[in-house]
Amino acid sequence: MIAPPERSAARDAAIGLLLRQPRFPGWSRAALDAALRATGGEADAALLFPGGAADMVEVFCDLADRAMIAAMTQDEAAPARLSARVREAIARRLAAQRPHKVAVRRAMGLLARPSQTATAARCTARTIEAIWHLAGDRAADFSWYTKRVTLAGVYGATLLFWLRDPSEDDAATLAFLDRRLAGVVAIGRLRRRMTGLLPRRVLGQDCEAGG
Repeated sequence: MIAPPERSAARDAAIGLLLRQPRFPGWSRAALDAALRATGGEADAALLFPGGAADMVEVFCDLADRAMIAAMTQDEAAPARLSARVREAIARRLAAQRPHKVAVRRAMGLLARPSQTATAARCTARTIEAIWHLAGDRAADFSWYTKRVTLAGVYGATLLFWLRDPSEDDAATLAFLDRRLAGVVAIGRLRRRMTGLLPRRVLGQDCEAGG
């Protein structure tokens, strides 16, 4: 598990203040300083976020992870199937981020820069790990890696679709997510079926060769 970025009430509040601006001003310390001054606070963005815009975006992603975890943890009627719990976690995350689509789009643009590859990888890894943990997956074998790589692809594609979805309830995005998850489940079933057949086929070939 990758350690979260530095957490503090002041950093959380600063990101919240930026998100509450009538028109999102962008991920920059200058924008945060302006928002702080407008509310009568001190312009101390450089002190709060010494890493600049990337530091701010990483905290923004961490806040979204924490909100998703809190929402799922409080739900006493979680779906039974693992894939359904994965779907529910992603749906709740997107619903919570719906008022901040511009901020999410700007954050993704920043993380797509070659200079921010490491930051993007950390943010994605934390989110995917949180989703799998909420879904109840505790695998510790090689599937730990394959599941997370697969989900990262599903989540990334869903997020891009969501940014273009104008609906107020994310209906089109959730339908897209359902199709992607169904495809993953189908591939998993096929892989398990082929894995179960392989030993028998190999054994049959060995017997024929020996006979």
